[in-house]
Amino acid sequence: MNADRHHAVASILFDYVKSPTLRHLRDPHSVHKVSREIVKALDGASSVWKKWESQREEVAQAAAPCWIPVEDLQAFLNTLPGPPLTKTDVEQRLRALWEEPHTNYPKDELKDGCVALYQSEKEDGTEMRAIIGALQQYIECEEERLRYEQEQNYRRWREEERVKLEQRFLLGADCGWTQIERSEALYCRRNGRAFRIARSKDKRWTLYRIEEIGDRGELLGNYQGRGDANKALKKIAYAPEPQR
Repeated sequence: MNADRHHAVASILFDYVKSPTLRHLRDPHSVHKVSREIVKALDGASSVWKKWESQREEVAQAAAPCWIPVEDLQAFLNTLPGPPLTKTDVEQRLRALWEEPHTNYPKDELKDGCVALYQSEKEDGTEMRAIIGALQQYIECEEERLRYEQEQNYRRWREEERVKLEQRFLLGADCGWTQIERSEALYCRRNGRAFRIARSKDKRWTLYRIEEIGDRGELLGNYQGRGDANKALKKIAYAPEPQR
């Protein structure tokens, strides 16, 4: 194995030093290029996947999240340079790729769309590498759509929760901090007592005891952060009411 690695690096370096100019040898772009070639060669020489030449590896990585039938992928990969691949070869290589940090498992929610697109392109006579590209584009678009839907659902849920808290406050029930009609200040009720908190120009939080939303309120304190105000509120809300 070490002999293979040594030979792979030596071959690249011999080709590199054939350059007729010293300027080319010292050129940063050329140095980075030969470095990438060496890393790629070492990865290939040390790989436990002996049947997988670079073209096969590139196709397998691109196809990994695309829901392509294994038998069809196997047939295409066997047209590329390298020893014959069995169905198990392909299945296990895909499984290994899925377990790598930067490769995604095929998403169940995209399976039907991927399969339908694959069959349509196959019937049209599109070659495999082009089908894989089309599937990658489809997956990118669908993932963007799913992300957008998730964001919209989350925003909708946040708004619904805000409205619920607002209604609890307005009905006199205890509740956590919430805006009232999208106010800048936040309101909450603890132990039946209403409080308002607002951020001042110096970025500190000012806490008030209030009787109703519109009143000025009784200043209770200024705090560096809302967490500090909440700690103080745990005591203030349950302290005995002052004698009137």
